Amino acid sequence: MVQIIEQFQKCHVDHPVAKFFGECTDLKIKLDRCFRQEKAIKRKANFEESKKLKERLQAYRKETDVKDSDVTQSL
Repeated sequence: MVQIIEQFQKCHVDHPVAKFFGECTDLKIKLDRCFRQEKAIKRKANFEESKKLKERLQAYRKETDVKDSDVTQSL
């Protein structure tokens, strides 16, 4: 991805006017695809992490509910 970014920046430097008429469009499309793929990977990782956190939170809530019910029953 670093190579595509460098090529895109070089294209903008080499073609200061032509960039407005689509000279660097192919590189921009490649760059956008890379960003989308990277975002999808991060989104999946974040989803998995949130799933784990949700499961831990639910387990903690069940555990505290059991303790609370034991305390109220003993009173």
